[in-house]
Amino acid sequence: MIKKYYIRKIYITILVFITLFLIYLMPSSQEKNKYLLNTTNIEYTYNNAKETVYLLDSNNYIARTTINGCNCQTKETAKDALESLIIDGKKNNSIPNGFRSIIPSGTEILNIDLENKILTINFSKELLDINEKYEEKMLEAIIYTLTSIDGIDGIIIKVEGKQLEKLPNSQKKLPTTLTKKYGINKEYDIINTSNIDYYTVYYVSNYNDNKYYVPVTKYINNNNKDKIKLIINELSTSPIYETNLMSYLNSNVSLLDYDIEDNILKLNFNNSILSNNNDKILEEVIYTISLSVNDNYNIKEISFLVDNKEIYKNSLKTIE
Repeated sequence: MIKKYYIRKIYITILVFITLFLIYLMPSSQEKNKYLLNTTNIEYTYNNAKETVYLLDSNNYIARTTINGCNCQTKETAKDALESLIIDGKKNNSIPNGFRSIIPSGTEILNIDLENKILTINFSKELLDINEKYEEKMLEAIIYTLTSIDGIDGIIIKVEGKQLEKLPNSQKKLPTTLTKKYGINKEYDIINTSNIDYYTVYYVSNYNDNKYYVPVTKYINNNNKDKIKLIINELSTSPIYETNLMSYLNSNVSLLDYDIEDNILKLNFNNSILSNNNDKILEEVIYTISLSVNDNYNIKEISFLVDNKEIYKNSLKTIE
């Protein structure tokens, strides 16, 4: 009887000790909440945010698309977006079908610095391994991707701490600060080398029925036409089937007049801009015009009017 009593007492003591030990190992409610908050933040940061990046499409154009990104500060967003441009990089699985990265495999981002809206990126020497065929396109992808981020107006590229002053193969000289003035998917329609002007137009392309937008910078001899007139005229011409670039702007569309006031561009069209004679404008038309205007004008909003009646207003910040 006494023996059973002591065995029972030892058993209870061991059980109490194990219980206390497990309680000791469990995190406090404060620590537990902290862990849950961090987990939630990670999910929000990487699963919900979107980044605009410019990648090489199946037709060898540098094209605009979006991928999952980080909801973080400007420098971190820039680095995250750049990772998607590196072949076999950290964000290789984020690349949409029909697109591919362009920065040479193995390239590392050694350092990033942002000052007065100018982003300086220091790459490893592998950046210079780019094929001559793609060296300009690589810069176009970097420039357009980074300047699509709010707070970045221009970039400076360094390789192992030394500023990149020339293209690695062709030795073509580069501006000190690279901006969208560098152009993208360049086309030249010039008679002579004097009085050259340029403008950028966005077209529609598609891959497996998924539409996306392709910018093309056109170089011309200045004909004294405003860029907005050149853009509308370009988009309202026949689709460019031979280059897989299209415009959904009706060929009968006419820009009657326009006005810029308080950072708002008002475009007044005839009713041919409306879809099937109803009161709506196709999304593809709104985007090709808005993206084109955004690359050529420093404004905040576009107002689409038909015979002086506003049909749609678009904030350019929402399309970045």
